Amino acid sequence: MRSTYMKAYKTTLAIAGFSCAGFASAQSSVTLYGIVDAGIEYVNHASVDGGLTRFVSGAKNTSRWGLRGVEDLGGGLKAIFQLENGFNVGDGRLDDGADAIFGRRATVGLASRFGQLTLGRMYTTTYDYLLPFDPMGYAQNYSWATSSTATGGRKDAMFTRSSNAVRYDGEFGGFKFGGTFGFGNVAGDFRANSKYDVGIGYGSGPFAAVATFDLQRGAGKSLSPADTTDSIRGIHAGLSYDFGAAKAMAGYRNYRRAFTTNAPKQLSDMYWLGGSYAFTPSFTLIGAVYHQNIHGANDTDPTLFSLRTHYALSKRTALYLAGGYAIAGNDQAVSVSRDMTGFADTQLGVTAGVQHRF
Repeated sequence: MRSTYMKAYKTTLAIAGFSCAGFASAQSSVTLYGIVDAGIEYVNHASVDGGLTRFVSGAKNTSRWGLRGVEDLGGGLKAIFQLENGFNVGDGRLDDGADAIFGRRATVGLASRFGQLTLGRMYTTTYDYLLPFDPMGYAQNYSWATSSTATGGRKDAMFTRSSNAVRYDGEFGGFKFGGTFGFGNVAGDFRANSKYDVGIGYGSGPFAAVATFDLQRGAGKSLSPADTTDSIRGIHAGLSYDFGAAKAMAGYRNYRRAFTTNAPKQLSDMYWLGGSYAFTPSFTLIGAVYHQNIHGANDTDPTLFSLRTHYALSKRTALYLAGGYAIAGNDQAVSVSRDMTGFADTQLGVTAGVQHRF
């Protein structure tokens, strides 16, 4: 019996060794990665009845998991792919819709010394170029870098993701540039639902800067549902300087939305400024101010003040405490979150949470 067991054991090791050798010779790899982020938040003026204390998923960074793969094809050419979905830690559901298995990202492409070309559903050039210049760092609580206050039915947002898209990225010396084009897939109307953006960046030592331009087309003749948007245009810029323990960042967005009806254009400028300071390798303080100048409309011109402490328990696990205070003019509603509606001209939010990366 023991002899039979040992023979089977050796055969298994031999097969595994052969498989690993073949895997290594092809120089291919698949990586499982993700973020699990959850916390408790309190916000005042969350409804007409008052404040709200709630469980939140992805307050610092959206909870997600994904697969990333690469295969060396030889001659400096590589095949790449990435699949990623978001999920809610509170109830375990998908975060991007009931049928969105990989709603955050689903791409396949090729990479070489001449750059990288990917196809699928992806983050835009604008998003990837600008978000490193957000002091709060991709945070839902509390940042307006990707979107404004999300109140009053208006959301002056960054062009974040595109489906049915083709994207190119290249880096040469200290410069990088890229662009994304999303097909509208509308028969007889190439323009309808199409989207594109381009970006350029430069980095040298502690200094970095980027600028992007994006344009999203409306659905044109679509009647189900009716789409009155003719186009949404965004212009962004970002600057940063790394002093070592301290880092300073600034960003800008010019937003313009035009309609096929007689509705007035939605115009605004968003500015933000902030930075971080690492008191120790484990403890960091981050602060930022976001201000939006809304042209026309009600001249609310809201401002958000944000502060966060970040304490790293390890390279993968951290505790954080974040606070945000938003204020708007002319008695207009404002919210500290891009995803929550406010019910007063001020709102205060505080979130304590834990995040693990794998």
